[in-house]
Amino acid sequence: MNYINAKAVLPEELIKEIQKYVNGMNLYIPKVSRERGLCSYRQELRQRNQEIYRLYVQGRKVPELAEKYYLSDKSVYRILGEMRGRSRN
Repeated sequence: MNYINAKAVLPEELIKEIQKYVNGMNLYIPKVSRERGLCSYRQELRQRNQEIYRLYVQGRKVPELAEKYYLSDKSVYRILGEMRGRSRN
């Protein structure tokens, strides 16, 4: 993931307001899709979970996946368990 300095893309007033809440922290702001309904959200989660499972099968470690996808290790283990169950059916 590439990081961009907020000063390069946001107005100074907005940066100051954001700093009141997350001063100095890394902040991920997801992009807005054009048709963001419940179905597309579930589809995005399904695709993300499939990608997590694929990377795990290829040898990536749980802590690495948790960091990459901004999840806890416990969440990654839950996703892997769900995906294993689906792959058996």
